[in-house]
Amino acid sequence: MNDYVLLLTGIACAGFGGELFVRGTVGIASVLRIAPSVIAVTIAAFATSSPELSVAINSGLAGKSQLSLGDALGSNIVNISLVLGFTLLISGIPVSKEVLKRDAPVAILVPLLIAIFLIDNIIDRLEGLFMLVFFGAWMATTLKQALKERAPAGGRVRTVDRLVPLLQGVGGLILLVVAGRLIVVSTAGIARDFAIDDFIIGATLVAFGTSVPELASTVLAKIKGHDEIGVGTVLGSNIFNSLFYCSHCGYHQTD
Repeated sequence: MNDYVLLLTGIACAGFGGELFVRGTVGIASVLRIAPSVIAVTIAAFATSSPELSVAINSGLAGKSQLSLGDALGSNIVNISLVLGFTLLISGIPVSKEVLKRDAPVAILVPLLIAIFLIDNIIDRLEGLFMLVFFGAWMATTLKQALKERAPAGGRVRTVDRLVPLLQGVGGLILLVVAGRLIVVSTAGIARDFAIDDFIIGATLVAFGTSVPELASTVLAKIKGHDEIGVGTVLGSNIFNSLFYCSHCGYHQTD
């Protein structure tokens, strides 16, 4: 199929998937009695970052870690500049104290850590292991706080009421993943037609493609008044990109 048709199809999937994703995330958080921001910064962030994971695995196996490293770093830039910037054009975004204390410092610190690791032009295995340990500590802290702050049970929830948001969330995430994959494939194909370097492709067109799920979910969350979902998804996605995916890229980074 033509790369431009794939690109348009991916954008359409992102829009529809983002709508379902926001509805499902709010519903799931209500059923589990935890803050929507926790769902966004963990499960949702991982799911919307799955295109980056796909790029990291496939490019690593193909011996093209420059592409995956460029994608992981470029996606962080796109998330902060384009995704949050575009969302802020709609209106300001209130951020909870929990997010400011727990997630924002990690999202800011990690890019600086990667910059230090890249001074010698390589992220080695030991540095990759350190990043994974850091990621595990952050994830454990987030989940522990989420369980501690669960709201008290407010009566029994019908099975149907539990199932609907789950189906909406899963369906939305599937569409967002498909959208990211279609946009990655199409933009990479378009870029290679112009003989662009792998790292540049990863840091620009592929990074934009893999950030479309975050863009769709964040903007739609803002429009629907669920700011905590949008901010959580962006911050969580950046943490996943930097700590989890870059640690895998490093095993192959030798340039």
